[in-house]
Amino acid sequence: MKRKHAVADTATNGVASSSKEPAPLSSNWLQLQAELSKHSKHRKRFKKPETLATAPSSDVEIQNKNAEKFSLQPTSTDTSVTKVLALDCEMVGVGVEGKRSALARVSLVNVYGNVVYDKHVRPPEFVTDFRTRVSGVRPRDLRKAEDFWTVQKEVAELIKGKTLVGHAIHNDLKTLLLSHPRKNLRDTQRYKPLRSSTGRVQALKHLTSEHLGLSIQEREHDSVEDARAALCLYKKFKEDWEKSLRERRQECRTSAGSGEKQPKPTR
Repeated sequence: MKRKHAVADTATNGVASSSKEPAPLSSNWLQLQAELSKHSKHRKRFKKPETLATAPSSDVEIQNKNAEKFSLQPTSTDTSVTKVLALDCEMVGVGVEGKRSALARVSLVNVYGNVVYDKHVRPPEFVTDFRTRVSGVRPRDLRKAEDFWTVQKEVAELIKGKTLVGHAIHNDLKTLLLSHPRKNLRDTQRYKPLRSSTGRVQALKHLTSEHLGLSIQEREHDSVEDARAALCLYKKFKEDWEKSLRERRQECRTSAGSGEKQPKPTR
């Protein structure tokens, strides 16, 4: 009986049970598991780099080579008349077959891209070609338009003493029958770094696409949009542009002091 009780006690206490407990892991094996776990977590921190095709659409914004973003939308709510203004005009055709140009709309935006002046103009002559496909001007736009001389006077007051930016801005001023000091003009058509490799002037649409990565003039032209595009181009190149003008003016002063012929500063 004692033998039977001993066997029973042994089975109850699990000492001689057939299901043995696993032997404890060695310290080396535990250390290896910890190392593997650490490296596994480390790998999860690295994500596969996004390509252009997989990048979120919100990140695929127009950027230049310096990752600078551009937009034709105003950068501030400030609508004041700033020291820098951008001008653009739209023309219609007058005379025989509408071959001569007359002012039909004039727009001025400030340095922030906000409109400070935008009016349609009633030409002094009968309009024979509205050039709507390009100008965006329609007969209804001119029915209650301001007369030319009123607009000319208002624009002259606004741009007085200001740095005036535009593309082929001499054409706009000519149409307005206005002049402006050469030193205060910034013409994106004539600025050398914005010309082609052969020195030819380029269209505003092309420059806006190439240097800003933005599209304009897809259909009808918009003088506000064109003024903003010229302003953005100027602001992008402003530092080098203004530096080159200062250097040329210094050269002119030096040449004047030495009695040499003074070169004309370019815009």
